[in-house]
Amino acid sequence: MADDLLLQARDVSYSAGNHLILDRVSFELRRSQITTIIGPNGAGKTTLTNIVTGLIGGFDGAIERQPGLRIGYLPQKVYVNTLMPLSVERLLRLTHSASADEIEGALAQTEVAHLRQRQVQSLSQGELKRVLLARSTLGNPDLIVLDEPTSGVDVTGEIKMYELIGELRTRLRCAVLLVSHDLHLVMSQTDQVLCLNQHLCCSGMPESVSQHPEYLALFGKSAAKSIAIYTHHHDHVHDVSGEPAEHEHG
Repeated sequence: MADDLLLQARDVSYSAGNHLILDRVSFELRRSQITTIIGPNGAGKTTLTNIVTGLIGGFDGAIERQPGLRIGYLPQKVYVNTLMPLSVERLLRLTHSASADEIEGALAQTEVAHLRQRQVQSLSQGELKRVLLARSTLGNPDLIVLDEPTSGVDVTGEIKMYELIGELRTRLRCAVLLVSHDLHLVMSQTDQVLCLNQHLCCSGMPESVSQHPEYLALFGKSAAKSIAIYTHHHDHVHDVSGEPAEHEHG
């Protein structure tokens, strides 16, 4: 594997009983890149992230990970027992043998260090998501997997969360695999888009995916227009995957 290639999925398929959830999905995750999975409900997005993180086995195809790959994870839903006293610091210690300084640093990165001694059940959704994002950075991961990190958060909180994710990618030099429905917000931060509907409908840079016939069939032309403000102007053309391609000048 190349140094920047952290994970490669080849023809990953998964079924539950007779129900096909994923059908021959292939992609690569590279260091310092944000990859976003989009798709309708029931498309297999969470199943795919659970396969990447190793939470689901028994799939067909192959997942090849860089040796020693460290993965941080923020699940879509976290259930907190409101009857059990649990501080933010204790939550971060549950699955990580992190030092006090490491916990302080992780919380500071997501701007919630002041919540360290607060009870988890007293947090707002936005505060809880930032705490969980901080938790995903413990252990200096090579890859952070975030399943709907802004669910239940207001628009202002969504924007701030995506800004923090972009900053963490740069600071930690990690790859980010992100599941999101917020097309108009997340596309501006994304390097690679995987449009999933059991199979991989299309993939590539946001601009190319937003114009792909299968993307338009799933989300409609209005979705493409809603992210058009992020389209950059350039003096080059793109190939079918959205990468810059050489062309002759007349």
